[in-house]
Amino acid sequence: MKKNIHVVGAVIIEDGKILCAQRGDGKALPLKWEFPGGKIEEGETPQEALRREIEEEMLCKVEIGEKIETTVYEYDFGIVHLTTYYCQLKEGKPVLTEHAAMKWLVPSELYTLDWAPADIPAIEKISKEFVAN
Repeated sequence: MKKNIHVVGAVIIEDGKILCAQRGDGKALPLKWEFPGGKIEEGETPQEALRREIEEEMLCKVEIGEKIETTVYEYDFGIVHLTTYYCQLKEGKPVLTEHAAMKWLVPSELYTLDWAPADIPAIEKISKEFVAN
């Protein structure tokens, strides 16, 4: 039986661009791109987990907005349940602590990166929403 892993991702938008983070070399899904975030700990709401993860991983604070998407994706290491949220920077600027790289891209450029599969449905939804606006 594979382990269920519940995670959250922040789609941080600033000046019309979205923050994309590249996973480290030594992690699962090495060098794949993702929305920063992490695991939901016992007793946390998804929003609390996301706020904590961004503070720990990116050393900045975000305001969490509406939910974008929940995706369930089966990897060889477990079943990932990823919920993404739109976020705005509230305090500080993102800093690389765990990721190999980060980029700010306009929504139409998101497809140029090699994303972790669980993040792709959120990218599709974001791209559609920005085209509609």
